[in-house]
Amino acid sequence: MKKLTGFLLCAAMIMVAAGCSPKEDATLVIYDGQYSESQIIHQMVKMLVEDQSDLKVEIKDEMSPVNNYKDLIKGGGSSIMNSYDGTLLTTFLKKDVTDVPAGQSLYDYANGLASEQENVRLLAKMGHENTYAVGVPQALADKYNLKTISDLSAVAGELVFGAEHEFFSEEGSMKFSPFSEFYGLEFKEAKAIEMALKYSAVESGNVDVTIVYSTDGLNKKARLVVLEDDRSFFPEYNCALLVREDIFELFKDEAPNLEEILNQLGGIFTNEIMTDLTYEVDVNGRTPQEVAKDYLVEKGLLAA
Repeated sequence: MKKLTGFLLCAAMIMVAAGCSPKEDATLVIYDGQYSESQIIHQMVKMLVEDQSDLKVEIKDEMSPVNNYKDLIKGGGSSIMNSYDGTLLTTFLKKDVTDVPAGQSLYDYANGLASEQENVRLLAKMGHENTYAVGVPQALADKYNLKTISDLSAVAGELVFGAEHEFFSEEGSMKFSPFSEFYGLEFKEAKAIEMALKYSAVESGNVDVTIVYSTDGLNKKARLVVLEDDRSFFPEYNCALLVREDIFELFKDEAPNLEEILNQLGGIFTNEIMTDLTYEVDVNGRTPQEVAKDYLVEKGLLAA
């Protein structure tokens, strides 16, 4: 037994010296999103990649979009994240919608800048647009006949505005100060609240007006009326995977068709479909894994 052990040890040393040491399993790392939409999409990425290649996918703890992006561009570990072209342009690249050249889409402009400056790019658009929106309870909309964001200007002084802390940050132009100045809104009070408490604050009457995401299933549960952005303050927010340019070369042995695998998510959603999927997680209590798998099976992208 000692001779066998010694032989194996020597063989291992020879392999290492010859550069033939066994390769560790290659892993694509994703830091999970803070919202059910990103969590569902990240699970879909994991399922598709592991089903159709030799590459492993590890989904780590949740991280804010800004911190996730910073980690992505510096190569800190993350290689891919769910994102949106509007977020890439205004929050990550610090540009504004007015910077987009005439005749060029926001998606193409943001993608070109990101590739040139940060070595990252968006993959295929998934088909839904999860833009910022302004929501008010049905009763409040009926009381003041609110249909557009501009309608709020006449009654804002009587109303409390509340949103998650990120909307009050200075990261990008699509935040509270530019928004309220653009629409001339002077609320009775504006307060940052924990994301998990936002909808309960609206339902309890502690908040009258809030920022929502257009495909959030909780909008349906809370029976919020989404007001029309009648002056087009908020840009497009087309959903797409944001990746480091180098991952396709890095993982070419384990997943030579990695980009094709990921782009299978292109065009498979609508706003209504994604709202229904997030509703299943946020309201009906299903896990992102369950919802992701069921939808991929329904679309014929994964075996049951």
